[in-house]
Amino acid sequence: MTEYVEVQTAAGRVRGGWRPTTGGRGAVRSAAFLGIPFAEAPIGDLRFQAPVPKAPWEGVLDALEFAATAQRGDPGVTLIPEPSVEGDSTLNVNVFTPDPTAAGLPVLVWIHGGGYFAGSPASPWYDGRNFNRDGVVTVSISYRLGFDGFGWIEDAPSNRGVRDWLLALEWVQQNIAAFGGDPGRVTIAGQSAGGGAVLTLLGMEKAQHLFHGVYAISGALGDVAAPRAEAFGRALAASGGVPPTVAGLSTLSEDRVLALQKKATQLGPSSMTTMIEEGLPLGPAIDGDLLPRPTRESLRAGVGADKPLVIGAADDEFTMAFAGRAAKALRWVPQAVLLNRFGVPKRIRAQYLAANSDVVRLGKARLAGRVLTDRMFRTSVPRIAGDRGDAPTWLYRFSWPSGHFGFAEHCLDVPFFFDCLDGPSMEPLAGPNPPQELADDVHGAAVAFVSTGDPGWTRHDGDAGVVRVYDRPTREVSDAYASVRALL
Repeated sequence: MTEYVEVQTAAGRVRGGWRPTTGGRGAVRSAAFLGIPFAEAPIGDLRFQAPVPKAPWEGVLDALEFAATAQRGDPGVTLIPEPSVEGDSTLNVNVFTPDPTAAGLPVLVWIHGGGYFAGSPASPWYDGRNFNRDGVVTVSISYRLGFDGFGWIEDAPSNRGVRDWLLALEWVQQNIAAFGGDPGRVTIAGQSAGGGAVLTLLGMEKAQHLFHGVYAISGALGDVAAPRAEAFGRALAASGGVPPTVAGLSTLSEDRVLALQKKATQLGPSSMTTMIEEGLPLGPAIDGDLLPRPTRESLRAGVGADKPLVIGAADDEFTMAFAGRAAKALRWVPQAVLLNRFGVPKRIRAQYLAANSDVVRLGKARLAGRVLTDRMFRTSVPRIAGDRGDAPTWLYRFSWPSGHFGFAEHCLDVPFFFDCLDGPSMEPLAGPNPPQELADDVHGAAVAFVSTGDPGWTRHDGDAGVVRVYDRPTREVSDAYASVRALL
């Protein structure tokens, strides 16, 4: 039988439920408040508009089950269990707290990944119970995805998904004290597109008052150039037979827009090259408003320099894209052709291959996966650290090889971060018996960072600075991103 607990928010009273949580540091209780709306449902006249704060309600709102998600169906893009929940009220938060009556607890706000078109805050892996066990209030947020969230429309506000992040973080500032959290100790974190989201916010002047630290896991920055965003928006509208306006696109159903979006973003040989060079076509765009310049330019200008940052990536994020038939086909592709396809210039190939000899000897599929990983994820780690100059920055690499794939693939580090190795769907990602000691290291550093602003290893101090390498054993290595140096 559920034991209920109620909290008064600015918009009304909410009812959550207590549940037990156990771990290596003892047994405690965790209260979950699920699906609290921070904005009105983005439908009808609000569909392509900036989010509108949720109006106050009467009585007590049950927050006992996950609310609607922006993700529809199963896009099949992630190994993280991220269920879709039907419904219209997709702009909501989930709050997990060890004690709503406490005061001043540190706060972690999680932004899920999924390429800015998929993903769900309702994943059992994003449950904050084990951060609660360690004294951290945890919030996961939802936001509009794909074209509804990020597509260019002639007369609509830009970056609607980004505006959703901002309003959700405003909600945290206004309400988290009622759940035991300190609005002055908020760390934002995310993985993949979520990692890109928190980096985008780090470089955004208008977001600086909303958080105090950033933890970016395998961050995939959007930074879609304005001309590209507009061209994509116009092309999608044209494919639907409507003008690229709110009135025109509002005549297309959600299912129709999703179908057009899927067709427009299918990856082929040429579009793969474009994605490597320019990133995803849907995501935070340089709009001259929220994002007046690319994120890295903002960081070089000192935006967010007062915020501590932890940033890192896994060693072979996208190598699993070259398994099976793709691996067999690559055996017949000359190495030079492969490297050319992924944009590795001739002048640096010898240096790059020597630095990555560990995967070169394992075959062309592993090499292709490493190059794609480096171009899309790992090069951004030392680059962003360099952009920040003397700002407090810590680097890591996640190198432990999955017991299923045999390498450190995309998403593998997430259950270690949340310390949920006993969660569902773990073996297809991590294999049998993933090491709890490594989860203790990764999660423990995250708790330390959220609590104190320092994850517990040596700060990065230049191009050859110290990097924490998460493997068995975890260790600190100087210049641990040397293998990507030729691509910088």
